[in-house]
Amino acid sequence: MGGMRRVLAVALAMVAGAVSLTACASDPAPTDVAVAWAPNGRPAVVVTWKDTAQPNRITIEGVLSESPSYVKYIPAGDPNRWEIPTSAFPPDGNYKIAVATGTSQGGVTSDLTRSPVFDTDGPVLPTAAAVAPQGRGILVRWSVPAAPQDFTPNDPLDVKGNKTQRYVPMIGRPGQMLKVIGPATTANRQVVKSVKPPYVFQLRTQNEWSTRAGGQVLGLTSSINAAVPALAQFSVPIRIRGRVILHQVGCDLESPCTSKRATPAGVPVVVLTQVAPGARWTPAARGSTTGGGYYDIAVPTGGSRPYKIIVPEYVKGGMLTGTSTSRPAYTKSVVRVASAGFAGGDTAVARGSTVTVSVAVKPAMNTTVMLQAWNRQTRRWVDSKALPMRRGQAALAFKAAQPGDFVYRFVIPGAMMFGRPMDGTTTPQLALHVR
Repeated sequence: MGGMRRVLAVALAMVAGAVSLTACASDPAPTDVAVAWAPNGRPAVVVTWKDTAQPNRITIEGVLSESPSYVKYIPAGDPNRWEIPTSAFPPDGNYKIAVATGTSQGGVTSDLTRSPVFDTDGPVLPTAAAVAPQGRGILVRWSVPAAPQDFTPNDPLDVKGNKTQRYVPMIGRPGQMLKVIGPATTANRQVVKSVKPPYVFQLRTQNEWSTRAGGQVLGLTSSINAAVPALAQFSVPIRIRGRVILHQVGCDLESPCTSKRATPAGVPVVVLTQVAPGARWTPAARGSTTGGGYYDIAVPTGGSRPYKIIVPEYVKGGMLTGTSTSRPAYTKSVVRVASAGFAGGDTAVARGSTVTVSVAVKPAMNTTVMLQAWNRQTRRWVDSKALPMRRGQAALAFKAAQPGDFVYRFVIPGAMMFGRPMDGTTTPQLALHVR
């Protein structure tokens, strides 16, 4: 682009000194062709010239730009003045206005006289638009890079001043057209009151020549689902999995806005839990989505409690994502066996030996546990001894009086923790061989 502009600068200097001849130049050419902006802010270029009440033809000539097909004939005796709407000039080009003597029937009968070269550079688009919540609405800020070098400096249509372009704020929603929500501004910030996602905020950037869309920010909605385990071993982390889907708005100037789904990585996810009935929901774990919008979060457990997963409201550059919450799901805790077995790990002992069998559980509760033995004749578990458990530990020492193979287990009852029940459990089978 920079090389093209250098070529353009040389070419403009060459063209400025060029003389164009017509096939029939019997009449004197107009003089003093000049251009200026129409008064009262009308979007038009005023062309003026001098001649002796001759009919005239006006055209637009491109300078290293394609010439638009604009021709206007001015009858003899009419004022030597004409307004060309800015829409007749292609954007981002360099042009001259050529005036000659002539009519639509008789053709051109003089040399062409041209105005100075001028450019039709459009506005510089805003970049780095950012959004932040403000009350019930949003605050949008944007920056505008420096304008590219002007290779027709001080041309007669240059608009002077530091703020030569304006920004018209627009909002689009699904199924609706983009609509203007406020007056044009020269500032680099806009407050939009009482707006909720989904929406697209866009700036229609204007200068004296054209309008462009840019400076976009997105307000997205989110939805989240979750798979929460129904049971959990006390203090053993569970894994909660699910997916987050974002809904964003896309708009064209000439058609209603549409909504589409997005499943990006990096969306924050928070697992909330309610430790006791009626208590506040507090964070239990945090994570974020991976590709496809999926998440998989390890969550530490305690007593039985519900969980729900939320996408918090968050801002990332030009995107603001609204919050969403999964349905609460209840996970019931089960007393966890930390250890169970025979002292010293000795599962084969001599007859008459003293054997100690013990169990330890989490949480460290005080209760009564039952030691059971397997009856091979009835093929049923039979209660052997009720034992007190203190701080999650219970043990029984007994004498191995008879030889043979025996199988024991502990039955641990359920418990209450923070106002909610926990399920009890049984230990694995504990086999003992007596010689």
